[in-house]
Amino acid sequence: MPNKVKFGLRNAHYAVITETDGAITYETPKKMPGSVALVLNASGDSVTFHADDTTYYEDYTNNGYDGTLELAIVPDEFKVDVLGFTEDANGAIIENADAKAKKFALLYEFDGDVKKVRHVDFYVTASRPSIEGSTKTQTKEPKTETLNITARPVPGSMDVHAKIEQDKTSYDTFFDEVYKPVPVEEEEPGE
Repeated sequence: MPNKVKFGLRNAHYAVITETDGAITYETPKKMPGSVALVLNASGDSVTFHADDTTYYEDYTNNGYDGTLELAIVPDEFKVDVLGFTEDANGAIIENADAKAKKFALLYEFDGDVKKVRHVDFYVTASRPSIEGSTKTQTKEPKTETLNITARPVPGSMDVHAKIEQDKTSYDTFFDEVYKPVPVEEEEPGE
């Protein structure tokens, strides 16, 4: 039975991408604790061609997603691994204007009324988070940190996103390595 509703973002992970001669490999996913919110808006344009005094052809391009990932605090390990920050001999995390960010896969999970569903965006980039803070008043209100992210089609395969429900193969090991799509075997004609 499929879910009717979803809620409860959790289990965010990232896996750094290495690209060598057009081949993409993923490092082992690392946990990003403190998931607050994820918003991914579809990116792409409609293509409309008119001929014979009518809409002759219409289609949509899939450029992946643009959005935000809000965390309690962006982990320093993510800043070093993905955003190109460095750690000095004293353990200080240093941001350098010439740092080159790396692409990564983003893995996460939504709960549902029936099943938990795990997701992966295969080819993601992230911006640096803003720095924000405020004084305490009578109450303590935590500030969060937000990454602007883009999820694009993987060069070569053009895969953007995958999801898998509980009770499916690979669900239990989903966060051990980035999911690899499994081709569906077609039946031979006449079978």
